[in-house]
Amino acid sequence: MSAEVEPAKVEEPPRAEPAPPRDRAQDDDPIGQAAQPYGLPGKPLARGPFLFGLVGGLGVLTAIAIAQMVVKSLSTIVLVVVAMFLAVGLNPAVEALQRRGLARRGAIAIVFTGVIVAFVLFGVAVVPPVSQQLSEFINAVPGYFTELSNNATLRQLDADYQILPQIKAFVTSTLGPSLATGIMGAGLVVLNGVFTTVTLLVLMLYFLGSLHTIKDYLLKLVPASRRTRTGAISEQILSGIGGYVAGNVLISVIAGMLTWIFLSIAGVQYALALALVVALTDLIPLVGATIGAALVTCVALLQSVPAGIACLIFFLVYQQVENYLIYPRVMKRSVDVTPAVTVIAALFGGALLGIVGALLAIPVAAAISLIIREVVLPRQDGA
Repeated sequence: MSAEVEPAKVEEPPRAEPAPPRDRAQDDDPIGQAAQPYGLPGKPLARGPFLFGLVGGLGVLTAIAIAQMVVKSLSTIVLVVVAMFLAVGLNPAVEALQRRGLARRGAIAIVFTGVIVAFVLFGVAVVPPVSQQLSEFINAVPGYFTELSNNATLRQLDADYQILPQIKAFVTSTLGPSLATGIMGAGLVVLNGVFTTVTLLVLMLYFLGSLHTIKDYLLKLVPASRRTRTGAISEQILSGIGGYVAGNVLISVIAGMLTWIFLSIAGVQYALALALVVALTDLIPLVGATIGAALVTCVALLQSVPAGIACLIFFLVYQQVENYLIYPRVMKRSVDVTPAVTVIAALFGGALLGIVGALLAIPVAAAISLIIREVVLPRQDGA
């Protein structure tokens, strides 16, 4: 009888114990583990209500600080925007000179020289009459006091109530220092205006010279798939702004020239200075022409009543011609904005930034209208 052979037992290999869970930081940075002298960093902070409130509070403080910086630098921002606006407006004149064979630097030099000549002409025409009138008034003040002192009624009142000594005391103690302070303040205002004008001209020159570079750089911020269309729309906007500035300047020049011719024929003094005032105020939308007409009419009335009445009739007729004949013909190719939108935009711009806002409002409204027509409406139609 054969003996039964037991099958050999196969020893199973020992089961490997599961490795302890490793920190994710070890997997991410196995080399830096040994370089951590203070151990591995722990888990990030839990996003609890305290952390949420802290981050929210810091965001609010940051927004308030940015708003305060914008408010404090608003004058500088407005100056830069106006300089860019004028540079865009003068760019068509530069490109027109370039098409005639001039280099861009030469064209910019010619246009910039023309702007400086316009400023100098305005100063030469306006400052001497104003200073002359002021000096004549100062020289006439002693005569006014002499006439008052020779008046019988005033002498009787002075004998009863000592009016002249009180007037002299008021002039020496109160009015004199106030006038001195006012003259110093006016001098500071003049210096500030000169500095602002020079800064504006320098910024305008820089923007005019680097306009294409700025435009190309801003287009690089747009995705490549939309860059061509964005470039075409921006070119249309810039050409509209340039056409608006050029058209507005042309209308103001026409108003100033016609006013100068009329005032010269009517014999009104300081005709050139008054014509430049009309041309300058005519740049302001809606109310500029009325303001200039009112100022010139008042000055003419001070000289003679017939001259003032003639100026009133002239400006009433001319404003109708400008509003219904000159303005539509000049502006029909520059800005495509309905009259109602033009009035509303000028009102909002004037309420926000005064005269500067009123000047910028119409081309901005034209740009917004173009963007709505070319971008927003096609999306709505395809939705």
